[in-house]
Amino acid sequence: MNEPNNMYQNEPAFSPFAENAVFVTMEQYVAKTFLWMFLGLLTTFGVAFGLAMNFLSSPADSLVYKLFSVPYMSIILLVAELGVVIWLSTQISKMAAGTATALFFAYAVLNGIVFSSYFIVYDLMSLVFCFAAAAVYFGVMAAYGYLTKKDLSGWGRMLFAGLIAMVIISLLGMFIGFGMFEIVVCGLGILLFLAITAYDTQKVKAYYYQFANDAEMAHKASIFGALNLYLDFINLFLYIIRLLGKRNNN
Repeated sequence: MNEPNNMYQNEPAFSPFAENAVFVTMEQYVAKTFLWMFLGLLTTFGVAFGLAMNFLSSPADSLVYKLFSVPYMSIILLVAELGVVIWLSTQISKMAAGTATALFFAYAVLNGIVFSSYFIVYDLMSLVFCFAAAAVYFGVMAAYGYLTKKDLSGWGRMLFAGLIAMVIISLLGMFIGFGMFEIVVCGLGILLFLAITAYDTQKVKAYYYQFANDAEMAHKASIFGALNLYLDFINLFLYIIRLLGKRNNN
């Protein structure tokens, strides 16, 4: 995407007389996008924690037990999550802003159901530590992406290639395992999503200037940016869990 020269200025890059113009500063727009991301994470971890506590209090009668007793439920949830992300990614320009927001939170709920297993399998304090570590790393790279004067758009192809490589590696790991190379894979995954975090943060700034004259599209771009940042944090968190997480003994 080609950003205008004043991408890093605070002033709105549009005419104040434009119809449906977005009368907010770039800082406010970025802050709102991160707020959407935070609300999505809050939804996911709230659902996951609630389901996990329900399971631990009465495993056989819990919703988690009943859900995952359904044949192929894990695959169904994975397909549903992929479907929501693909639909948002490909149709966001055509759907209403309210629909985009609803789909974002639907994805957060679906992911919360999946994440409930982590609250059951891993020690709670270990999860808190991994979440804090992910938050610190994410925050540092988001700040870099927001503050740097360097154009990070050139990272796009390299990061996409990295994502494809990690998907292939993960699929291979399901069949042959990683063994002693698990640490290396997790380290590469963490580095990859740290870089993507900076890249996606700068993209949010670009969305502000690109859609400043269209309030509805600006809102939808903010939701899409929040989804990207949400996915960056979740993947970063998952790799840190794999690297440092401590499983429950029971």
